[in-house]
Amino acid sequence: MKKYAYPLSIILIVIVAFNFPNYFIEINGVKFSKFIIPILQVIMLGMGSTITTEDFVAIIKTPKLVIIGLVAQFMIMPLLGFGLTKLFDFPAEIAAGVVLIGCSPSGLASNVMAMLAKANVALSICITTLATLLAPILTPLLMKTLGGELIEIEFLSMVWDMTKIVILPVVLGVLLNKFLPELMAKIKNILPYFSMVGIGFIITIVTASGQKSLETVGVLLLLAVFIHNIGGYLLGYFAAKLLKLKEKDARAIALEVGMQNGGLASALANEMGKLATVGLASAIFGPMMNISGSLLASWWGSKKTKD
Repeated sequence: MKKYAYPLSIILIVIVAFNFPNYFIEINGVKFSKFIIPILQVIMLGMGSTITTEDFVAIIKTPKLVIIGLVAQFMIMPLLGFGLTKLFDFPAEIAAGVVLIGCSPSGLASNVMAMLAKANVALSICITTLATLLAPILTPLLMKTLGGELIEIEFLSMVWDMTKIVILPVVLGVLLNKFLPELMAKIKNILPYFSMVGIGFIITIVTASGQKSLETVGVLLLLAVFIHNIGGYLLGYFAAKLLKLKEKDARAIALEVGMQNGGLASALANEMGKLATVGLASAIFGPMMNISGSLLASWWGSKKTKD
């Protein structure tokens, strides 16, 4: 049960936030949503502090696998999200949120799940790192292409939002790790816990802000997000298998495709001023992918791989 303690606790908090939203929107006139960007920037800084030259050496050694993973990441989930908006008749801003979570890069959770699943962890880390670095261009481009008919997308504005949320903190993390390694070694022990609490905070705020919208489309949105998440695992895995990749590589790519950076999607929705609508899909996707990812990784981890 320890594996599921975090996602289950998030679900409990979400239930509370849904039923008592007023307690999670603001305090003394200060809106909690103002803290979403700084929290995510710290999380991204933490990610940057884990990037080493060995990661990029691994990319050079296995470029084919990384390219396959990146193409799968930025094709399968955006197109699947777009398809789901055609299948489900959501209001435009809710639908745009489904597309947004699909256009986001993979998250750090996929690396942990890759380890539990006996997958290619190095490949998982490489794909996550490059997907995150490419996201400031690819995410706005994909959103403009696939979600432009749903809401107005200001391309350059989103590029800047992605840069300040992702690129600048990641670069700062890399520099701090290089020039102040002893300090960062101490901070790294705290960052995983900060990340878990921070993502939980973001999901809770989005849930409270979007409580009225959830009452209208809650069940259908849950179903759409479930299909999106599970579809990502299946399509990512079988795409890798069709390309005759090894089992460990296929598992890594499946997890990279199926697990998105929900916190980043929520932050972008907040920057658009549409946290209560565009941010809903990502708020649901976060805890759902942690539970499904844990179950899938545990199942894979109990099986022997042939290669």
